[in-house]
Amino acid sequence: MTCSRCILTAILVVPGLTRLAATPADRVATVTGTPGCVAFWDFVQREPAGAQRFTAHVPAGATNKFPLDAGNYVRDFWGEGRAATYADFPLLGRGPFGQAIRIRQETDATFRPLLLVPRARLHDSPIDLKGPNQSVTVVVWAIRESGNHALAGIWHEGTDLKQNETAGIKKVERGQRQYALFAGLNKAGSACGHVSENGASSFLNRYALHKSNSAEVSPAVPADSPAAVLDASWQCFAMTYNHATHELTGWLNGAAGDRWLENPKTDTLIKSAYNAWLQGRLHHEPGLQPGEDPAFPADQFYNPPEDRLIATKILRESADERVELREFRYTRVEVTLRRGADGKFTEAARDLVALRLNPWWFPHDRLYTPANDGTGGPFTIGRVIHSSRSVGFTGWIGGVAVFNRALGADELARLASLRTAPSVANPARN
Repeated sequence: MTCSRCILTAILVVPGLTRLAATPADRVATVTGTPGCVAFWDFVQREPAGAQRFTAHVPAGATNKFPLDAGNYVRDFWGEGRAATYADFPLLGRGPFGQAIRIRQETDATFRPLLLVPRARLHDSPIDLKGPNQSVTVVVWAIRESGNHALAGIWHEGTDLKQNETAGIKKVERGQRQYALFAGLNKAGSACGHVSENGASSFLNRYALHKSNSAEVSPAVPADSPAAVLDASWQCFAMTYNHATHELTGWLNGAAGDRWLENPKTDTLIKSAYNAWLQGRLHHEPGLQPGEDPAFPADQFYNPPEDRLIATKILRESADERVELREFRYTRVEVTLRRGADGKFTEAARDLVALRLNPWWFPHDRLYTPANDGTGGPFTIGRVIHSSRSVGFTGWIGGVAVFNRALGADELARLASLRTAPSVANPARN
């Protein structure tokens, strides 16, 4: 695929930074030269011999280049469908770094291909980011055709959920989630970061719910669009988890933005977080409170810090009662105050009326740490292993990078700027 817009050089301009990107190799160096980069797949670099699988650019001296296998997880876990091969991932011959793979809208329910680094080849490696005091960033350059599911990460959702799709399953495994970047999930097209402390579920819900959503969303672009349209349609999805601040943030094209969920108690999924907030609040009051579940696990309470008041708004007021909306960094709480016999207002009730989705506050001090006993998941690109077997994300993926730290806004803007430089056509790689 060629177009007149394709040239060999481009000026990348971001706040406080201007540099010349003369070749795809120079653009790769921009990614790998960002501190903390532990692996970067550009879908150009391959093994020199044998299967010639895609390999990652890794730091000097590293021996594990994380070659990617083709797999069909339906075949692996249900015993259905055919084996996947590299032929199931068409190549574009162009992209931010010179190449891209396509994740297609598969119509065969027994075929869900993905690229993966098996657990046996990544356990305790630099991409096996886990445990306490561990931050992480995942960046994916992609064109989203459809879907809202996984782009890349270690996020084996498990095949143990009891649902129609798991009837007759051959291999049942609990969730083995660590970190991953999604194309939106509950906010389709956003950059959605996901982390887990236990590999499994959150707040007694069946799903893991610690996730963030960028304020902006990516457009849906047909994957077979003309070259000029595709060249102009690259998006830079990113997620950061900063262990020092406990913040999980989604970034689209270098911008995070604020996103709030109003009335979380009525949301299909986040109502579980609302209940975790309520149970945590009731638990910390003396005695057994009305509505309190004494069996609710303490490690699943969700009570973001409310030690710094950002704003207060009086919603309604009478001689004996005042209702205020108090905003904190991660929550908005409606507080009812009533006047006592002494004439002073004291708090009589409070309710969570909004929860911040970006950034999301993660209450735990560690990422899931699987032992080397089969309880850890693979690193996958394009899809993750999960019980529902849905198609997920479709479109083009032109680069996947993993960092062992939370990148800052300027660094993410710099990486996002790589998407806008003209692609260099490379038919030989098609």
